[in-house]
Amino acid sequence: MPARCGATVAPVLPRATASVVLLALVAVVTAGCTGGGDGSPAPTASATAAVPAPTPGESLLPSPTSTGSAVGDLAPGFPTDLVSPPEGSEVLVSSADTDDASGLTTISLNLRSPLSTDQLVEAVREPLAAAGFAETVQDPGAAGLAASSTFTRGEGGVELLTLGVLDRDGVRTLTLGGTVRL
Repeated sequence: MPARCGATVAPVLPRATASVVLLALVAVVTAGCTGGGDGSPAPTASATAAVPAPTPGESLLPSPTSTGSAVGDLAPGFPTDLVSPPEGSEVLVSSADTDDASGLTTISLNLRSPLSTDQLVEAVREPLAAAGFAETVQDPGAAGLAASSTFTRGEGGVELLTLGVLDRDGVRTLTLGGTVRL
């Protein structure tokens, strides 16, 4: 009698994340399956057939009740005095979550902009430098980016922001994330 492989997954993650986890799980489970006792191979299933495609209206947030994130706008509590989207930019997703115990706020900003890479980085650099952040320019080529920097403030680098700019087809996508003290 052939051996059987199977797994049941109850995703509690957003569909896109759950899809990635499910694909990885299918690959591991399928790789770990053995054939039947008669030397025949174990039956396999197509991983793409088991995972439904995300829908266009599907939320990028973990749950519809998430209060620290926003799609298409700045999240409530986002520190616009430190980071403000440059004129003409489109906010894709942002978040701002404050840890009451440490007083640090974890922020994330993803946006698209028609500005040049230099203009986009400068628009972020100016207010951060005015607030006392020191910039360390990273080699963007290693990650395939047009620009990459880290900004730190205070002793021990507790306040740390990482910036990356991707330049594709005349549009720049900026990602900025890290922790700040408001």
